[in-house]
Amino acid sequence: MKREKTKLITSIGGQALMEGIMMRGPQKTAIAVRKTDGEIILEDMKPLAIGKKSKFLRIPIIRGIVNMIDSFGTGYKALMRSAELAIDDIEAPEEEMSRFEKWVDDKFGDSFLKIFMVITMVITIAVCIAVFFVVPTWLFNLIESAVPSLGDYIVYRSAFEGIVRIILFLAYMALCLLNKDVRRLYMYHGAEHKTIFCYEYGLDLTVENVMRQKRFHPRCGTSFIIIILMLGILVGCFIPFSNPILRTAVKLLCIPVVVGLGYELIKICGRHDNIITRIISAPGMWMQHLTTKEPNPEMVEAAIKAMKYVIPENGEDKIG
Repeated sequence: MKREKTKLITSIGGQALMEGIMMRGPQKTAIAVRKTDGEIILEDMKPLAIGKKSKFLRIPIIRGIVNMIDSFGTGYKALMRSAELAIDDIEAPEEEMSRFEKWVDDKFGDSFLKIFMVITMVITIAVCIAVFFVVPTWLFNLIESAVPSLGDYIVYRSAFEGIVRIILFLAYMALCLLNKDVRRLYMYHGAEHKTIFCYEYGLDLTVENVMRQKRFHPRCGTSFIIIILMLGILVGCFIPFSNPILRTAVKLLCIPVVVGLGYELIKICGRHDNIITRIISAPGMWMQHLTTKEPNPEMVEAAIKAMKYVIPENGEDKIG
């Protein structure tokens, strides 16, 4: 029997965590993490809630930028908390600390982990900028030196750089699948999507109902990234610089606008189902074949527990 999806789209979203799920509703955000003994720990997460009271920050395009900052901050908090719960649950054998470890513990104490994570994030962002922005421009400059006529058409440069970025992104996501922990993360990602679909169809949130749902969702963050990469090609057509550093700097300045536009497109695709929205969503939906995997019932149980916690009783999660 064919299932008809409700015309009302929920404003509930989620994020896969290591051994758990974060679900976010209009009022509450929660994480559900499964311990090694099978128990599911449910914790309320306080989101950043940036711009909730300001009408200016809810203007189209602007709200996309605000949402990205808010989602990134809340997601990072949830990821760190889930990691803490997972580490606390593992009984590691006690080992004597080395001199360096003792020195670090004396100087920084418990704050070392936070400092280490910040340093790691800064390095990661720097590498991402170099690989995804500088390298494509540098490669096109090499080709242009052999075929000078290509430089006369900025659209060629932008299209080439965009395609290279997408290929690099696909290659990175595919390589991540070689790691078993990442594969489990992708399985939780699938559990998140299936649970949201189950709720959107108006079905009871049971493991059986959730497992029957598809795992590819148009409002997924993966689709959002792909849309941003494609919009980047369009924006690149208006950047005349060929110097890799200068061109990268201008592109970085344009990121907020691209993010805002991408957010509006993903909202439109989530609310409407027609030929245009299907075309826009298609690349991101295909990408989810890599970033979502079929979950097991235990993962779905965690997703359901987090989902039930964030569903408001007054139905305000449903938007026209």
